[in-house]
Amino acid sequence: MKTFLDDISNFYLPDYIDSIINDIAPYFVYDASRPLLFNSAFFMGFFLVFYLVYVISKKHDHFRKVYLIAFSLYFYYLAGGNTMDINILGYSFPLNYFVLLVICAVATHLLAVKMYNTEKRSTQKLLLIIIIVANLLMLAYFKYTNFLIDNINAIFNGNFALHNIILPIGISFFVFEAISYGVDLYRRQMKPADSLLDFCFYITFFPKLVAGPIIRAKDFLPQMKNKLHLTKEDASAAIFLILIGLVKKAIISDYISTNFVDRVFDSPMSYTAFENLMAVYGYTLQIYCDFSGYSDIAIGLSLLMGFTIPPNFLTPYKSQSVTEFWRRWHISLSSWLRDYLYISLGGNRKGKVRTYVNLFLTMLIGGLWHGASWKFVIWGGLHGTMLAIERFFKQFIKIPDNRFTRIIYIILTFHFVAFCWIFFRAGSFELAGDVISNIGNLTFAPTEWLAILEGYRNVFILLVIGYIMHFLPEKFVNSIKAGFDTIPLLGKATLAGLIFWMVFATASSGPQPFIYFQF
Repeated sequence: MKTFLDDISNFYLPDYIDSIINDIAPYFVYDASRPLLFNSAFFMGFFLVFYLVYVISKKHDHFRKVYLIAFSLYFYYLAGGNTMDINILGYSFPLNYFVLLVICAVATHLLAVKMYNTEKRSTQKLLLIIIIVANLLMLAYFKYTNFLIDNINAIFNGNFALHNIILPIGISFFVFEAISYGVDLYRRQMKPADSLLDFCFYITFFPKLVAGPIIRAKDFLPQMKNKLHLTKEDASAAIFLILIGLVKKAIISDYISTNFVDRVFDSPMSYTAFENLMAVYGYTLQIYCDFSGYSDIAIGLSLLMGFTIPPNFLTPYKSQSVTEFWRRWHISLSSWLRDYLYISLGGNRKGKVRTYVNLFLTMLIGGLWHGASWKFVIWGGLHGTMLAIERFFKQFIKIPDNRFTRIIYIILTFHFVAFCWIFFRAGSFELAGDVISNIGNLTFAPTEWLAILEGYRNVFILLVIGYIMHFLPEKFVNSIKAGFDTIPLLGKATLAGLIFWMVFATASSGPQPFIYFQF
């Protein structure tokens, strides 16, 4: 099948122009081996060009919205790729999954506006059900169809199969945003977006499009009415977040992942018990630096564009309980699950037993949201069980609140969370079992441990740096931010250049995708 690009290539072009086109064309066409990532050099240049036009067009509100939507869809294409071809007039064109994004936005908004404007409660409820079910069915088809078929085949010893269904990146995030829009309108907690264009702007807003944070329309849409006015303080805060995000993701998370954690989790029995234990500690830091790094960059980019997004992480490993952990970890998801799932199930209004069940079910579903695998269900179930246990014993046991007990609580909570990450990271239950059983054979062998630490010196240096960064007192971190604000522009540019150099110096196999892209 010929393509449009094939026909264009038949036109005569001077050699030097043809050479330039061949050099730059790969950057503007999706490449599965090189998706567009926040932590790539190409994205930085790509964003600067986009941002220049975005700022110039700040007085032309309608153009700015259309421009951002188009850029966001193109970003989505370069980040996730196409899935099928359509034929028009004999030519083959790639059809990207951003079509789903557009359909989701248009259908959700039209149904939600109709629901909001009708006075009949039964009609409102019916339209809300349609909004929720339609979005969940789309999510279920792409995310859980193969999982369901595999389980049915395993139970009945069958071999039924559909065509390979590829999961669109970010679908779990924009589906949840669409559902919250419908529910908030039904609850009369907000008014509909002023136009379909505004709602598409919100849904497709690229900084949070593929891996969150999950931003609610009632928090985002009012900001669209504000004129773009970037203060010096906002610009400094945005740059600080972007640079910190790059350090977390591209320097710490990627390096310890490719040079240690991935190797151990791929073949845990090939490594010692101490290496398995360190790999668990390593992944505990890796996933935090990876996801919070993405969130920092997304929040920083949004701030540069005139939108304030609240923090998605608040040093979660300082938590003194699993309950507190979920107030600090992936805050946009945990608050979404609380407001739209836990409360809808009855919350704590149906008695103590029902409260425990609701906590467990909420986390179980939250685990399944992360991926179509039983290991995610187990991960969510462990957290749900611990949330229920904590709530039960809290009413009977009162432990003195002092520095010693706080440290003990933090250590216990940290290790429970780290243990649960084993199921989250391992490729299978068998590998998770291998990691756990291997660590269970740990013996005190300081000479062996020192040799391992020396062999992975750079990895463990970054591990120590990462954990120190995480556990720094909040006042100290705020003083660093204040100090960064006082640095002149040339100094900020020099620091940014140093961080970019460190990113490329530590990269062993190019920019690595963010972990939460798969969700």
